[in-house]
Amino acid sequence: MPATTARPHSPNFGSRLWLIAPGYLVATQFLLRRFFLFRMAEELLLDTTLSKAEQYRQLLPQLEALTTGEPDLIANLANTAAALRQAFGFFWVGFYLVKEDELVLGPFQGPIACTRIRRGKGVCGTSWAQATTLLVPDVEQFPGHIACSSESKSEIVVPVLKNGQVVAVLDVDSDQLNDFDATDQQALEQLMQLAAGWFAE
Repeated sequence: MPATTARPHSPNFGSRLWLIAPGYLVATQFLLRRFFLFRMAEELLLDTTLSKAEQYRQLLPQLEALTTGEPDLIANLANTAAALRQAFGFFWVGFYLVKEDELVLGPFQGPIACTRIRRGKGVCGTSWAQATTLLVPDVEQFPGHIACSSESKSEIVVPVLKNGQVVAVLDVDSDQLNDFDATDQQALEQLMQLAAGWFAE
């Protein structure tokens, strides 16, 4: 996947303007922030030559900036799924939302998927029931695995916890065996802590 090269800019640009025109500090910082948010809405700044951990460290602040101030849950979930798939080339990335006693398919990127999953069923339903992240190196070895696609080989599911309750799960699938590790888990759990704030109280 080719890297996307950013046009050079300095994070201290606003500070230099402050030295030039102190009376416009607040307005300048606001306009600069909006400028970079609009740029992020059009493109992600990615460098695929970095390690996976470094790529996550590069991506997560961009997602935080992109979703900050956006009140629409579906918009934020959709952009998150798209960004993760664009950044890492995962086979499938998406969300399942808790609705009564089922997980219901939400925004996703990839082939069509299972629409509803019962609590405790498959990797997603088990992650919901246990309120914990599940790393599955080989989905065929997971008891009760739900085969939404025969091309999915490994999987990570991360719950979104709001006030101690699971409100959704992030499901990421790979067409390679053993494609997820502690690096993915740590970064995606951090991202889902951010995502919890998108859900209503």
